[in-house]
Amino acid sequence: MSIKKALASAGLCLALAVPAAAETVRLSPGGETTYKTVQQKGDIDYAGAKPAPMPQLRTAPRSQLEMLAKPASPRFPAPPELTPGGEGDGREDPVILAVPQAGAEDELPAPPEFGTSGQPYTTTLEDLAKADPQRRAGKIFFKDRGETFVCSGALIDRGLILTAAHCVAQFGARRFFDNWRFVPGYRNGSAPYGEWKTQTAFVPKSYHDGTAFCTTAGVTCENDVAILVAEPKGGDYPGQRVGWFGYGTNGFGFTPLGQTLVAQLGYPTSLNRGQRMIRTDSQGGVDGSLADNTIIGSLQTGGSSGGPWIINFGDAASLSEGLKRGSRANRNVIIGVTSWGYVGTGAGIKQQGAAPLTSQNLGVLVKDACKKVPRACS
Repeated sequence: MSIKKALASAGLCLALAVPAAAETVRLSPGGETTYKTVQQKGDIDYAGAKPAPMPQLRTAPRSQLEMLAKPASPRFPAPPELTPGGEGDGREDPVILAVPQAGAEDELPAPPEFGTSGQPYTTTLEDLAKADPQRRAGKIFFKDRGETFVCSGALIDRGLILTAAHCVAQFGARRFFDNWRFVPGYRNGSAPYGEWKTQTAFVPKSYHDGTAFCTTAGVTCENDVAILVAEPKGGDYPGQRVGWFGYGTNGFGFTPLGQTLVAQLGYPTSLNRGQRMIRTDSQGGVDGSLADNTIIGSLQTGGSSGGPWIINFGDAASLSEGLKRGSRANRNVIIGVTSWGYVGTGAGIKQQGAAPLTSQNLGVLVKDACKKVPRACS
């Protein structure tokens, strides 16, 4: 059986073959992450970019009713931790990347919706006229074997872009993709805050070499997360213009029963042709049988990979009359990124999943990225 067929039978849908020889990459000083210096080569096909192959689960995850009836007790390596976000100055650097596509402005069906999983969600167009904090997320273009693909991502520091590991490397193949470009606030062919090249890509070593714990190889894994480090322009990083999200690890933002409520941002190519930012709001639940991945209801598909899952999204209301906020009231905190979709997402169950963010995956990635490129971090 070929490697490609073996991956497909394991539930990993990849259109890219494994190379005969493993690529030479470098290990971080601690040996827990793998990184590659980005090679900027070839032109990016902004108009014809394809969605990065999204890992797809072929066995139905638990339904919303099952998760509520028997909630998980998530396992995390340390107490919950929060890293706060930062504000940008809002300076624009508009660039037209591709001819705007007709029909990309069409509205989505009226919410709410749910699939056969019974997990409700609301998927809508996000209004980038409001700019912040939406502009902290964006579209990622990258190259692999001469073709251009797209994922989604978000800033978590001045020059650090959080996305999914499967948007950066092929699981278990010891092979990176290349030439990533991040466009914060991308909208129908335009880059209002400019296009940002990347200089280094980091993934967990265990994802790179295929030793990570997964209940389905390369799909429902414990660490499908990655960091791209942007190249500065005139000494500035993208976060200094658009700001960056905070992020929570080790269960921050989840109830003791593993429940949370997220706003998922991304650029799925099957909605508005991938030309508009799409937002999905859904209750999420941790599934202990799927490597503690969180599952939400969603209409999003390929191209949304790596997009942020955010708690307490948007501006906070002011309080009066002695009212106090609840627990974990911090605004605009990422607690996951889109890792996979159920194979029936297009017509049936309509669920997506996110690997857990922990001090042992994202925490180590950020530490190593900041050690290598200190100026990219605040």
